[in-house]
Amino acid sequence: MKISVDERGNHCKLLKLLICLFSSEKFEVLGPTDSIVAVAGDDIILPCYLKPNISAEDMTVDWLNLDFLDGRVFRYQNHRIIRDDQILFYSGRTSLFEEELWRGNTSLKLTRVQGTDEGRYKCLIQSKSWYDDFTVQVLVKVVGSKPVVSIEGHREGGMGLLCESEGWHPEPELVWLDSKGVHLSAGPPETHRDLDGFYTVKRHVIVQETDTNHFTCRVQQSRINEKMETEIHLPSELFDYATPWRMAFMVLCCLGAVTVIGLALVIYCIHDLRKEKDYLTENREPDFETIRRHEVVVTLDPDSAHRKLILSDDGKQVRHGELNQVLSDNGKRFTNWSSVLGNVGFSGKFYYEVKVEGKTEWTLGVVIQSINRNESCIPIPNNGYWTVELKDGEYTAHADSPVTFTPREGPQKVGVFVDYEKRQVSFYNVEDRCHIYSFTDCSFTEKLYPFFNPGDSDSISLVVCPVDATD
Repeated sequence: MKISVDERGNHCKLLKLLICLFSSEKFEVLGPTDSIVAVAGDDIILPCYLKPNISAEDMTVDWLNLDFLDGRVFRYQNHRIIRDDQILFYSGRTSLFEEELWRGNTSLKLTRVQGTDEGRYKCLIQSKSWYDDFTVQVLVKVVGSKPVVSIEGHREGGMGLLCESEGWHPEPELVWLDSKGVHLSAGPPETHRDLDGFYTVKRHVIVQETDTNHFTCRVQQSRINEKMETEIHLPSELFDYATPWRMAFMVLCCLGAVTVIGLALVIYCIHDLRKEKDYLTENREPDFETIRRHEVVVTLDPDSAHRKLILSDDGKQVRHGELNQVLSDNGKRFTNWSSVLGNVGFSGKFYYEVKVEGKTEWTLGVVIQSINRNESCIPIPNNGYWTVELKDGEYTAHADSPVTFTPREGPQKVGVFVDYEKRQVSFYNVEDRCHIYSFTDCSFTEKLYPFFNPGDSDSISLVVCPVDATD
């Protein structure tokens, strides 16, 4: 007999009416009697339903993890999902079949199962006048990696082995076996559980030589009926090195080698110390008064002076001016840097002093005559400059890699000493009679000219001074 569309609609309305009538009665909460075994990474359903199959749409549905003190996994109440107080690691992984609530299906879907999901889950249903619950056990199963065996070397006359396997759940057991399957006496198992609840286990063992030298590491989990094994064979030669006489021989050899190496190092160090002493004797800074005996007369060369520099009539002072002077373009003049040279070049040993008192910026040193005076370049030895600079309160030696330093006292008068044969340019604080900085292993190929740059931050002159024995 065929049922019309109108009749079918009337039947559905009648069914819903009957459900509503029964909803005020008592009910039972039912679920599976056996544990639910889940494979890590899979999705599972925790069955729960009402008997009779009345609607749960107007009820409160709670899923709890009884292994947690405040173990709310999921809550449905007042026709909506309540996410307050949910255990954090269940967030985004739990849901009900809301379209099935009208016929009493309150099953929970749990996605992407992990090791920490294992436990006892309670399905608690509450109406306005009645409640009931049901508890189901969830077991999480995951088979870890194949055991990895590594050789740790000789241990107490035998050979040390380590076995390790990771990613198991529940916690597995690790045992060592000989070739006949007999358990070996091993160290205590070491177990670690990661944030997802999976276990890593490892165990050390010391094995003695046998007729086969075959050993097996077995990781097993009896509850999920899983096990994995790795076998290793050790060559007899490995155990030969562990015999007492061989060990004694090796120790003697090592001691002999250490003795020979030690003697060689002592001889090398003595030789090296002699070389260092000779080098220091050869390259140590000479006495300051001895240095000053190599004074030379320095006069500034006006033909090399930048147009903004103002020189004294006697050629002993230079300062920075505000305006470019009208001067001849003779090819010797600095055009891009406010600098001036001495009028004579020197080789051998020579020394001169420059008064810098009161100045906030200056650059002093020596240069080769053939430096480029028309282009801006970095004042470093590779470009023919050996200079020290004061700028912004900081002292810098313009080596190929700039060296910044802080003298004990800022010099009021700077001494510049060159030893052409030793390839060395040194700077001194004249008042303190102390060394400031030295360029060593310089490469000189032509005469060196005194170099002066008064800077543009003040109008105080650099002054070439005669060496005064009373300083």
